[in-house]
Amino acid sequence: MRRFWRLLAPGVAAIGLAGQAAAHPHVWIEMRSDVIFNDEGKITGINLIWNFDDGYTQVALEGLDTNGDGVYSQQELDPLTKENIASLKDYEYFTVMRVNGEKVAQGDVTEFGQIWSNDKLQLHFQVPLKEPVDPTKDAFMVKVYDPEFFIAMDYAKDDPVTVIGAMPDACNLVVKPVPTDAEIDATREMLSTKGPDWKPETNEDFGALFAQPVLIECKR
Repeated sequence: MRRFWRLLAPGVAAIGLAGQAAAHPHVWIEMRSDVIFNDEGKITGINLIWNFDDGYTQVALEGLDTNGDGVYSQQELDPLTKENIASLKDYEYFTVMRVNGEKVAQGDVTEFGQIWSNDKLQLHFQVPLKEPVDPTKDAFMVKVYDPEFFIAMDYAKDDPVTVIGAMPDACNLVVKPVPTDAEIDATREMLSTKGPDWKPETNEDFGALFAQPVLIECKR
């Protein structure tokens, strides 16, 4: 079992749809992201920065301080970082990008790194689109979430999402509000009444119902 899933895999494997309705997170990530534009004003991908909670950090770092100096160097963290990215590939990096409501293909992550600071792990990586998207012609949205809701992935309060590159003047970055506790409870109650084959009408999966959408909205 890869180290990234040492805390996650047993719970994820055990959760069915009925269990999902009452599921709650076991790992917490505070995140930031950037929507990346090329010089032609097209979206090419998403940058992500994930700050892990204390519990995950302690488990993930176990045995990595090979020289015993109490500090985790880049060399010591490299194996963990590569395992993280390899594991995340199987889950599409927990990143879903949609164009006009339809999920679009993304490429493999090749730009990534990880640091240990203030007793916490921070993973950063870039998820590229296979084909750039012109937001002046097509509606773009991205959600970052665990489909099983086993990991809570919440945006930081200050500057959670930014833009890098040449976003067209006709476009704006829009970060939708976090679902309220009442909305989440209502969603869980609704899910508890559904059968195992139920799918959301929005063509999204379970975790997407709790995720915070990021959109690029343009005048057309």
